[in-house]
Amino acid sequence: MTEFWESSFIEKQTMWGFEPADAAIVTKDLFLEKGIQDILIPGIGYGRNAKVFLDHGIAVTGIEISQTAIELARTHYGNSIPIYHGSVTDMPFDHKLYDGIFCFALIHLLSLRERRQLIKDCYQQLQPGGYMTFSVISKKAPTFGQGQPISKDRFKTMHGVNLFFYDETSIKQEFGKYGLTTITAIDEPVKNFKDKAPIPFWLITCRKEG
Repeated sequence: MTEFWESSFIEKQTMWGFEPADAAIVTKDLFLEKGIQDILIPGIGYGRNAKVFLDHGIAVTGIEISQTAIELARTHYGNSIPIYHGSVTDMPFDHKLYDGIFCFALIHLLSLRERRQLIKDCYQQLQPGGYMTFSVISKKAPTFGQGQPISKDRFKTMHGVNLFFYDETSIKQEFGKYGLTTITAIDEPVKNFKDKAPIPFWLITCRKEG
């Protein structure tokens, strides 16, 4: 019975599969174009989006709050990825500056104060001339407006998850002073659930001056 529950828990942890998100693929292309060699992934999870960078010679460091997810990542990558155990709200975990930062489907889970702090912390850990990208859920998603309202454009879903839905105005408000360069609409496929429609996201790109 214990083995059954452990297996079920692992399946839940890896429910998104191991194919990288489209946002990770687009970011990988950007990072290669810009000569970025060393990146940080806050909220790395079990490493789903790490491989696409590693396969192209980009070093990856992660931050992850779930110890189980870290252990799953270790089964796939060994010790090739340093992963700090903790919350992104406690950044920084080191004093290193990175060429690039990739943050997928994480920041929209946070409160306004936490979102602002995460953007600031990531920007501070960028090398001058470095790039950071954030993948965030869009107000065009069919789930926008569903659930219990918490604040403007933020809702508690039926699964108990708090989601803030972005539009171009809120992106400019939160990222505008951190070198915002592009805002790109991207319909993110749910790759491990072929019967589900893609989810409208935004891919936000910022560059640190220097």
